[in-house]
Amino acid sequence: MKVKIVIALYFIFLCAGVFAQGPEKMSYQAVVRNIDGSILAVSQVGLKIGVIQGSTNGERVYEEVHNQITNENGLVSLQIGSGDVTFGDFSEIDWYNGSFFLETKMDLEGGSNYTLTGLTELLSVPYALHSNTASSLVSSDGDYTLRSKVISLQNGRAINVDDIGNIIECKASATLVLTSNFDAMEIGDTINLEAHNGANLTIAGDSAVQINYVMGGSATFESETGNVRFGLLRKMGVNSYIISGQ
Repeated sequence: MKVKIVIALYFIFLCAGVFAQGPEKMSYQAVVRNIDGSILAVSQVGLKIGVIQGSTNGERVYEEVHNQITNENGLVSLQIGSGDVTFGDFSEIDWYNGSFFLETKMDLEGGSNYTLTGLTELLSVPYALHSNTASSLVSSDGDYTLRSKVISLQNGRAINVDDIGNIIECKASATLVLTSNFDAMEIGDTINLEAHNGANLTIAGDSAVQINYVMGGSATFESETGNVRFGLLRKMGVNSYIISGQ
């Protein structure tokens, strides 16, 4: 049997409709690739999504399953909160009570023989009302609205405050520089990254910035014509970032 693995993971936490307590749904995407690095296109995969409260070994408060088909780019997309529920009630999760972790399992043959593929703390999501994004998530009448911006990157430049919590869209090869002591971005803040249609997006740190545990490191997303490469940048400490998906 041909072995397949998920080697790129991309989370998008969007508000499809939010009650006072927390999000009704969250969007999830994962890029699935074969062991040789080629994308697993137009294939059925089974997914089990769990929400764990308190710690990685904490209380499981919600679980649901999905059956999805990857697209021609190997991308699978779903709405967490809209699957076949096996435990709990998504709308009843008390998001303000402690930390939460998202557990993902997959059966890459499309069945229910799931294997753990991720366990990630939810650090930057709509319900958190982060000070940098709260004003863009709340409309004039007090309701939550989706205001995630797509920021085009056509030429190289340094990171700025407008990038935080939004999407960097690169359609012509360019470099985004992470400058030292960029205090506007707080620990846990994220930026979604996209390289489109043959463009290469490079994220480079200056000499005092650590990327993926390498001082002065860099990460490059190389897209192919007709395809998009997705990634996620997260600040994990002072002058320290992790980048996934490249």
